[in-house]
Amino acid sequence: MNEAPSIPEHIGVESSLGYFLSTARNVLAARMDRAVAPLGLTSSQIGVILLLWYERARTPHEMSRVLSYDTGSMTRMLDRLEKKGFLVRERSQADRRVVELALTPLGRDAAQKLPDLISTVLSAQLRGFSSDEAATLVHLLQRFIANDAVTEVVCSGAAGRQATRHPLTTGGDET
Repeated sequence: MNEAPSIPEHIGVESSLGYFLSTARNVLAARMDRAVAPLGLTSSQIGVILLLWYERARTPHEMSRVLSYDTGSMTRMLDRLEKKGFLVRERSQADRRVVELALTPLGRDAAQKLPDLISTVLSAQLRGFSSDEAATLVHLLQRFIANDAVTEVVCSGAAGRQATRHPLTTGGDET
């Protein structure tokens, strides 16, 4: 099962894997936007809030790298989040050339609410899927992502590691 599947030379847009992945991402982002709007956030912004909350990134450069944003886009997003009062930029005590990001009380409050909101949205989007199907979907997407050696994986278990956590957030056992 190490060989790539044969992809037809001429495929229709509606039947392509790229179309389905892109559309699934857009559907999920729109649903997430509706869920986090009462907090004053967008689906694009929740990654920044959660990475700060879980201490996975603390500088604009780290954020850009982990979220695969160019520095200009990241700067604009951080500007919006700072203007809304979710985070502040501070000079590093260790190196004054470095700008570090910190959540404000509003940002910390949002970060505490996000996991439940995200879980609710994902549960609704996976309505009709069995637990095994949801775990398989996550596992397959993890393998798909892992095939790109240059992508920094943010989620644990992304390379098919064995996991016994909730199927909405991690993959199932390696098969």
